[in-house]
Amino acid sequence: MNSDISILDLFLQASLLVKFVMLILLGMSVLSWAIIIKRSKVLSQAEKVTETFEEKFWSGTDLTHLYQELKARRDNISGSEEIFYNGFTEFARLRKNSSVEPAFVMDGASRAMRVSISKEVEELETHLPFLATVGSISPYIGLFGTVWGIMNAFIALGAVKQATLSMVAPGIAEALVATAMGLFAAIPAVMAYNRLNNRLAKIEHNYATFSEEFHSILQRQTIPAPKES
Repeated sequence: MNSDISILDLFLQASLLVKFVMLILLGMSVLSWAIIIKRSKVLSQAEKVTETFEEKFWSGTDLTHLYQELKARRDNISGSEEIFYNGFTEFARLRKNSSVEPAFVMDGASRAMRVSISKEVEELETHLPFLATVGSISPYIGLFGTVWGIMNAFIALGAVKQATLSMVAPGIAEALVATAMGLFAAIPAVMAYNRLNNRLAKIEHNYATFSEEFHSILQRQTIPAPKES
C-alpha cells in the first residue's frame, strides 16, 4: 500500500457508483456555496435598504413627497420601500372615493402591504430550502457511497485466499471519502441555512413592524378633523 496516496487517487480508484456519488456531493457543495454567497449579499442589501429608507421615513419628511420619489424610480425599489409604496398607493386610490368608509380604506392599504411583505420575503428566501435539503440528505448520500464501496472491498477480499490489511485498506479508504464529502457538503449548508434563516426572520419582523406603524399613521389621516364651534 502506498502511504502517500491522495484523495484524488482514492477517487480515481473508486468504483463507478462511488465516483458518481462523490461527484453529486461535490456539485451540491459548489451549489450550496454559490447560494450562500448570493443570499448573504441579497440579505445584506435588503437590510441596508430597509435601514436607509426607514431613517428617511422617520425623519419627518412629507409622505406624499416620499411617495413621489419612490414613484420616480419604481423599478428599483424593494423591501420597506415597496411596502410603503404599495400601501400608500392603495390608500390614496381608495381615499379618492368619498363614499368609501375609512375602515375599508385602511383594510385595503393593510392588504396591499401584507401582499408586499409576502412577495418580498418570498424573493429573499429564494433557494434557501435547497440548503436545508443539502444539509439533510448529503450525509446519507455519502453513507450510501461508503456502504457500497466497503461492500465491494469485502467482496474482492473474499475472492483471494490470503487476505491482508494492505489489500482491503485502499477500498475502505476510498469508500470513507464519500462519507467525508457528505459531511463537507452538509455542515456548511446547515450552518448557513440557520444563519440566513435567522437574518430573514429579523427582516420579515422589521417589515411587519414598519407596516403596522405606517398603518397607524395612515389611520390617523382618515380621522376627520374636529369641527370648530
